[in-house]
Amino acid sequence: MPLPAAGLPAAQVLDQLEALKTADVRWHDGRAFTLAYHADDEVLALQRRAYAAFSTENALNTDAFPSLRTIQHDVLGIVADWLEGGTEAAGFMTTGGTESILMAVLAARERGRSERGVTAPNMVLPTSAHAAFEKGAHYFGVESRRVPVRDDWRADADAMAAAVDGDTVLVVASAPQYPQGVVDPVADVAAIALDRGISCHVDACMGGVTLTYLKRLGHDLPAWNFSVPGVTSISVDLHKFGYTAKGASVVMHRTKGLRRHQVFLTENWLGGFYGSSGVLGTKSGGAMAAAWAVLHHLGDEGYLRLAAQARRATEALAAGIDATPELVLWARPDAMLLSFGAADPDTLDVFAVADALWRRGWYVDRQGPPPSLHCTVNAVHDGRIDEFVADLRASVAEVLAVAGRGERGAYGTVE
Repeated sequence: MPLPAAGLPAAQVLDQLEALKTADVRWHDGRAFTLAYHADDEVLALQRRAYAAFSTENALNTDAFPSLRTIQHDVLGIVADWLEGGTEAAGFMTTGGTESILMAVLAARERGRSERGVTAPNMVLPTSAHAAFEKGAHYFGVESRRVPVRDDWRADADAMAAAVDGDTVLVVASAPQYPQGVVDPVADVAAIALDRGISCHVDACMGGVTLTYLKRLGHDLPAWNFSVPGVTSISVDLHKFGYTAKGASVVMHRTKGLRRHQVFLTENWLGGFYGSSGVLGTKSGGAMAAAWAVLHHLGDEGYLRLAAQARRATEALAAGIDATPELVLWARPDAMLLSFGAADPDTLDVFAVADALWRRGWYVDRQGPPPSLHCTVNAVHDGRIDEFVADLRASVAEVLAVAGRGERGAYGTVE
């Protein structure tokens, strides 16, 4: 598409953008069980206004924009409190969970180089750990040693310990892990790191906001944050269950000393001193400001309420799947993620079920192995589960009637 010879009126441009969204999933109506998170219209309006107000401010240099330094400091303080980090915890805001994980891998590699002279680093992680760790391994020259999970889908700490050697710089646990929605035995994994003097990262991109509130709501959960000895860093996405605008995550380190391994500094050019905390140089302040605004607007009571709503919807969905004979829930969800498959994969293709659900306006993740449908349940789904379960069962019946086959799909696309 060529650039228009003459500029279009602003109203026309905005109308065209709105028209492009026609075929998008209706996440605002709770039709997406992935990718989008919605608290309510008031929160949505607030995040958009805050984002717009700071969209041009540049977090590359907070000397020029001290507002963004304050915003980051305040957000990090709130997250540190959720993570039981105390006054010693230190971190940075990033643009998402992938960048947070990348920075954790980089920091572990640099710590291994600095403290132990490791030149051929590896990291040991369960097969359930997020794909972003593979990206970090690829980008930063760290060997990825994947260890099979236990029968309950949780990390096998004993098997991980056996895979660790003198060049290991990082072990990984998740709270919860994405594929089946269960919390790894963080204490057991972190004990490996503590014993070997290496880093342990907890990927809490999905649970960093909610697990604290679920515990307060009376749910029995294993320890997972900085209260666990040996945990050196944790990633938390605010644009997920923090319900802030896209582009807001945090990577938090136990101490400033550990955080320094993440930072890049150079004077090896003609432009003077350059420092960077993450992958990006220029970084819009929009997502940072939106996070600050939503956190302060919702407050502690608001997040407790939203966690209760999302958990209620998750439990309702798990019960609906349990009551559908053709489907099987892979694990009882520890937080707000769950996945399920076919009770008899030879007769029911769950990817075809996903196709049928999409024709009815619902979007779910497809994953495997084993072939599974995955749902990330958030506050917007409270009160909408009965409708989804009805359409899920209708989709199952439709696929069984025609012996349909579906496309595997992808968690992330490159187009």
